[in-house]
Amino acid sequence: MTLKQLEYAVTVADTGSITEAANRLFIAQPSLTSAIHELEKEYGITIFSRSNKGIEVTSDGDEFLGYARQILEQSVLINERYTGKAAGKMRFSVSSQHYSFVVEAFVELLKKHGGDKYEFHMRETQTYEIIDDVSHLRSEIGILYLNKFNEVIIRKTLRDNGLSFEPLFTAKPHVFVGKNSPLASKRSITPKDLLPYPRLSYEQGNHNSFYFSEEILSTLDSDKELIVCDRATLFNMLIGLDGYTICSGVINEELNGPGIVARPLKVDDYMEIGYILPTSIKPSQMTSAYIDILKKLLPGRKK
Repeated sequence: MTLKQLEYAVTVADTGSITEAANRLFIAQPSLTSAIHELEKEYGITIFSRSNKGIEVTSDGDEFLGYARQILEQSVLINERYTGKAAGKMRFSVSSQHYSFVVEAFVELLKKHGGDKYEFHMRETQTYEIIDDVSHLRSEIGILYLNKFNEVIIRKTLRDNGLSFEPLFTAKPHVFVGKNSPLASKRSITPKDLLPYPRLSYEQGNHNSFYFSEEILSTLDSDKELIVCDRATLFNMLIGLDGYTICSGVINEELNGPGIVARPLKVDDYMEIGYILPTSIKPSQMTSAYIDILKKLLPGRKK
């Protein structure tokens, strides 16, 4: 295995095409294909499956490429440390439930450490996908929550995937509503107050179990359910339909606008929000820097 081979494999995965990867790397296609075959033979795995439709990364390839990206990142840091020359793109990826402070920290990390060339991924995605992304090293870190309802299942899923959970802070449940919603006039809200209004929650795909829900109290009855996939749609529906969603209460007006407000929910529950990491891999310098930024943003701040 060489760093050049790893670079070849990562470039093929990033472009999804041997032809485009070869052009980007300025090498002949047969040479690139041969280098990939040598890697696969050396480690006894198939990194890419090939068909008439093109190439796809296999499950083994997903894991291998996660390690390859980390090795390439470390090689860049070594070169910068001992030669003083920046080389290649800075790379970083995070997978998270929908928290504005996660995006805020991501933006600050990019401003501080992105440099002249970078490729950063911010994946606001489904709970199980967060776990899968980090376990297969598609993301260096994941952000999600635990509470008394989901903790046993989520911790078991993390253990099964070789991941650890580190808490950042504990939040009391809040309700997000539009600032003109009838609920916004209340200083605090009870579950009974919510009954007439549409409840919004995030789609969880094939793992749509209550235990993987991004919203706590997902088992409460609601006659009006709206399921969405992204933050902008959820906020638009909160405002346009007088809907609500149950959350941590942490919100950034600069990122999310002034149209959404948070009100405390009168229930005996909590959200322990934290980050997940692979247990067998030391966090990269970029990941450690991101965690430091997250922690600095939290005191006195409110998703």
